[in-house]
Amino acid sequence: MKKLIKSLLVVCLLASVSIAKELSIPTTDIQVFTSENRDGKITPKTIEEAFKKAGFFISANRNMNGPFIKQFKESDFQTYNLFTFYKKDVVLELAKKYPNVGLFAPMSMSIYSKKGSNNISVSMLSAKAMGKIINIKSNDTTLVNLKKLIINTLKEAMPKGKFDKLPYTLKKPEGKLVTNFSMEMDKDEWEDELEDFKMAFEGDIATNGFIIAGHNNLGDDFDDANYTGYDFYEVYSICKLPVIYTIAKNHPEAGAFAPCSLYLEKKKDENMMNIGFPSVYNWISSMALSDKKDIKVLKDAQTRMTKILKGATE
Repeated sequence: MKKLIKSLLVVCLLASVSIAKELSIPTTDIQVFTSENRDGKITPKTIEEAFKKAGFFISANRNMNGPFIKQFKESDFQTYNLFTFYKKDVVLELAKKYPNVGLFAPMSMSIYSKKGSNNISVSMLSAKAMGKIINIKSNDTTLVNLKKLIINTLKEAMPKGKFDKLPYTLKKPEGKLVTNFSMEMDKDEWEDELEDFKMAFEGDIATNGFIIAGHNNLGDDFDDANYTGYDFYEVYSICKLPVIYTIAKNHPEAGAFAPCSLYLEKKKDENMMNIGFPSVYNWISSMALSDKKDIKVLKDAQTRMTKILKGATE
């Protein structure tokens, strides 16, 4: 039996390595795809169009330079966009197996060029990192196929692009990778309770300096596909400008985590609303952050969001 288990582990490892080789991508948590762009023909808009053509739903493609300059009087970038997107059929397929798929529905990317640079880069999470956070196998067929489609779409949009080798390795996470809360709901009054929760939550978000960068009602997508497994499933894209501004100075690839997707879901015939969002410990671990200023601004955001949700669900 021990020999059989050992053989299976080797097979799984080889499969994971072969997937990475097939896609020609590094196996780190964050992957950065960079292309020469001296003529400026590759833009956030052309990248968005490539993803639309590939069948993705685009939640947002936000130019962050304006907000950076307005609030902080400067920006180190000539381009810095936060791009959020998802594929409706894939999300539905995953939602049937993994109720926390909303952690990456939408997924996030940063599209950026430093001032004076002739290159443009896109950062994203690897299938390994997504699987780790959702707590599914990174070689899940649906997840692997989704990742292949994303890579192929990027290559269409940036045909001269290649993956960068990042100059750091993972740190051990200091805390849980996902922050979860739940709230009991009345089986007949849940719609009113949901609206009350959202009103209070959105008010506290604004008071604490967070921005709602987008909102996706996945429940509508599920209804359109005649799937009735949930009473509701909604996802907020939430950003805190000082966080992304501070971290992006040295780690522009941080947009792979920003904005943060926070989901609310309640399954049919159950009386609990479940809430989850990726903790900032992912940022610290995946980018091996050590700067005290970076860690302070991240942990402040984590503390504030945790306090908001704790108050709203009690």
